[in-house]
Amino acid sequence: MIDMQIAYRVAKNMQAKYEIKVQVIRSKKQAPRFYVNFPLPLAAALDLEAGEPVQWRLLARGELRLLRRSWRKVRQKTKK
Repeated sequence: MIDMQIAYRVAKNMQAKYEIKVQVIRSKKQAPRFYVNFPLPLAAALDLEAGEPVQWRLLARGELRLLRRSWRKVRQKTKK
């Protein structure tokens, strides 16, 4: 398991735009499936978790918005 706290601290000073490539998996007798991977700093900044349900909303032909279906408030850990 990745320590998302460490990755989030790193992400604060990182870029806000990430260029990624859409991947496709082609299997026999199945329609192609497309995948988009999130860079770790971006996922950490959003506090995404593996298996978390999200939804894409098409805003325009060249613009998508990622929506979290159940967003929870991120708890700040206090330093001791």
